Amino acid sequence: MPVADEPEKGHIVEESTAEPLLAPADGVPPVLVTAAEVAAAAAKIASGSGPLAVDAERASGFRYSARAYLIQLRRAGAGTFLVDPIPVTNALGPLAEAINDLEWVLHSADQDLPGLAELGLRPARLFDTELGGRLAGFERVGLAAMVERLLGRALRKGHGAADWSTRPLPDEWLNYAALDVELLLELRDEVAAALDEQGKSDWAAQEFEHVRITEPSAPKPDRWRRTSGIHTLRRARQLAVVRELWTARDALARARDVAPARILPDAAIVSAATADPKTIAQLRTLPVFGGPRQRRYSRDWLAAVERARTMPDSDLPPLTQPFDGPPPVNRWERRDPTAAARLVRARAAMGELSTTHAIPVENLLSPDLVRRLCWDGLPDYDKVGDESELSSAIDGFLKSGGARPWQRELAVSALTEALTPREQ
Repeated sequence: MPVADEPEKGHIVEESTAEPLLAPADGVPPVLVTAAEVAAAAAKIASGSGPLAVDAERASGFRYSARAYLIQLRRAGAGTFLVDPIPVTNALGPLAEAINDLEWVLHSADQDLPGLAELGLRPARLFDTELGGRLAGFERVGLAAMVERLLGRALRKGHGAADWSTRPLPDEWLNYAALDVELLLELRDEVAAALDEQGKSDWAAQEFEHVRITEPSAPKPDRWRRTSGIHTLRRARQLAVVRELWTARDALARARDVAPARILPDAAIVSAATADPKTIAQLRTLPVFGGPRQRRYSRDWLAAVERARTMPDSDLPPLTQPFDGPPPVNRWERRDPTAAARLVRARAAMGELSTTHAIPVENLLSPDLVRRLCWDGLPDYDKVGDESELSSAIDGFLKSGGARPWQRELAVSALTEALTPREQ
């Protein structure tokens, strides 16, 4: 679960008058760790009423996987439940049967749904309070900020980035976890009321459904190019060292289910690419590589460096990453001034819509989709008969790019007006 919004630097933060929420009203429930306990909880949840508040805690930054290490559930008439999915991974059938037909309420659902889906837990309907807050125009959409704004309670945060694979889980962490769903159902009702008052309920429903059915994106190619500090390297052979070390580290991290940065930090990879060590002794003189935890992998790291050093020039990675789509915007003016001008007008149009409807511009329409439209998604102007034909082309492009009906309804006319060729 995301941590609470932080105050912006330089801003005076007034002391909150919200009532602190320090512990669940019914106390912290026990962690369920057996099949029998899970089955009993499923029966209680099934006897409850209304939507189901759901949260999951992962171990991002500590583990390679995005699996859930704790599941929090709450339903009216049933209470709160904490489930440790690790010992009961193969015994969650009764729980899935009880909850998969319900409306789930999550905050930032796209973060938790993939890990829950791995366990066979998938909602029939979804309400995302964080996304709903964005559509309602709230400036701060962290869970604590929204609970304080809409419910007048101060929700203490602080363990969201902890290593939730730790066992046993500390009592303080379990208290934090239970609080994450304590008021989620009440928050859902307040957000729903705000959306309804603004006439945005249907828009929100479309967005929630989009999040619910969207499968996780496939890993992007050349992920090794995101290594911190890689911009300091100037030779293809150095990039090859980064690629080989990154790949070796990723394989080891996946096998051990440990976050890659805990296996070998990015800075160490870049230093090896710069120094080009020829022996284990030389490798161990570099920062990190000489540490006691790294010495046992010295042969693996040196083998990766040697693969890069000896590979044919034809196998070396290009110095610049091939683009899948438009180039970086800062290159548009030089490569295609007309497209650059279109993007300026399109962004201005989307900015006006954002202000008019009090919705962040990135939620009105994917910025990447707008860039692709302006770069190469428009028909040849010489072949466009009138604005209606251009409007149809824009609508078709946005639809093929995954834009929801409400987004197209708002954006197509504005973009058509902005992108219609004008006489100079």
